[in-house]
Amino acid sequence: MTAVPLPRQPSQSNHRPTTSSSGATPDITPVFALKELVARLNREQHKIQDLLSSLGFALRSFNNLNQFLELIPLMASRVTDSDGGALLLFKPNGQVRLERLHCQDSNWCHDIRRAIELATRQVMASLPPVNPGEPLTLPIGAIAALDHQVSHHLGGNIQLFGTAILVKNNERGRLYVFSRDPQYTWTETRQKLVRLVADQTAVAIENDELTVELRKKERLDRELEIGAEIQLRLLPRQCPNIQGVRLAARCKTANRVGGDYYDFIPASYDQMRSRKEGGSESGRWSVAIGDVMGKGVPAGLIMTMTRGMLRAEVLNGHSPARILQHLNRVMYADLENSNRFVTLFYSEYDPQTRILSYSNAAHNPPLLWQAATKTIKRLDTLGMLIGLDADTHYQDAQIQLHPGDTLIYYTDGFTDAANQSGDRFDEENLTQAFQWACQHCSGPQEILEYLFERVRSFTGNADRNADDMTLIVMQIVDD
Repeated sequence: MTAVPLPRQPSQSNHRPTTSSSGATPDITPVFALKELVARLNREQHKIQDLLSSLGFALRSFNNLNQFLELIPLMASRVTDSDGGALLLFKPNGQVRLERLHCQDSNWCHDIRRAIELATRQVMASLPPVNPGEPLTLPIGAIAALDHQVSHHLGGNIQLFGTAILVKNNERGRLYVFSRDPQYTWTETRQKLVRLVADQTAVAIENDELTVELRKKERLDRELEIGAEIQLRLLPRQCPNIQGVRLAARCKTANRVGGDYYDFIPASYDQMRSRKEGGSESGRWSVAIGDVMGKGVPAGLIMTMTRGMLRAEVLNGHSPARILQHLNRVMYADLENSNRFVTLFYSEYDPQTRILSYSNAAHNPPLLWQAATKTIKRLDTLGMLIGLDADTHYQDAQIQLHPGDTLIYYTDGFTDAANQSGDRFDEENLTQAFQWACQHCSGPQEILEYLFERVRSFTGNADRNADDMTLIVMQIVDD
């Protein structure tokens, strides 16, 4: 606090003396002086409290960081009864910039500005280059040098005090307050007041950065919502009514946008047109399931691309292996630089013959429960990931299905699901659960619900899964 001199002793002519019972006239002037001193101190204290309260109100009210920073040098100088203040910020582009300056004497501001800018240039010239976009963190030695250079260029007659602007324990700037009064001293109280203003500045900067990040997150969330909505529309809304087949399917994504894919595709133009017109669905149908390596938006985009290309390729009428080969060649150019690949199992079912033709591009082989023998068979062929090698070849295979046979297509989200001990719900557990379900559950939907529940019970997590999980249950029934 600024020292306040005692008032002069008033003369006898201005004050009537008070006579005691003994007739003596006591000296009461120090009492009045003390009261006036206390009153002045109270006024100074209230002034500081009002200024800090105004700064706090501005911090809560301003939405514009630049407007708030305008107040900082002014407030710092007012609460300390100094001649001015300067706010320097360390910018992400690697520069130390004089952000705001306030001087009681406006004619003095030019000299102050020139001195501070000269000091910052000299310090910055001694530092190694900073990569653009990375936050500038001055080493302790450089900060000490900056304080020294500012003091040197302002001159020895200036009483200077500087403190840090700390945001998340990183120094993001300096607040300097100065006075030309040779009798001015930086008391502990004044230093605390400057640090308090600096802390308010740091809070304002951090709040502004959090607001910017929140807006970015809100935009990203909205984009993810749009992506998830588009992806949901691309997956089958319901299973088709294929002659002699009962179906159930579900895709549960780990994130809002996932990389799992499944589809039911009419195998010819005539069949597709007949379906749109409400005609029979007794022709051949393609059943496909795939998984893009990775999760989130990039995987979702590749999944969308895979779906479109596969649907176009199916209508050419080639065998499953040829379809995968053509798809791989087309997608290879787009995937080779993305470090992402696609596993895909593609099959075609003919309701007239009950023959399932298929080919596999390194996807988890579907499991077939054969009702006649009550045994489970894996459906697999040799083939590499889509997008890994442009010249890879795939193999065709067929199997005769019979009423009562049940087939599950699944992604590795099932077998890779882990419990708290790190154990995986592997293919063996899935096979056992599938075996039980085929003998005790009535229909594909009940089998699907049971298998999802078994994984949930195994992992102990009902709400979240580490990877996308997709399951198709296909059961052959009598016509």
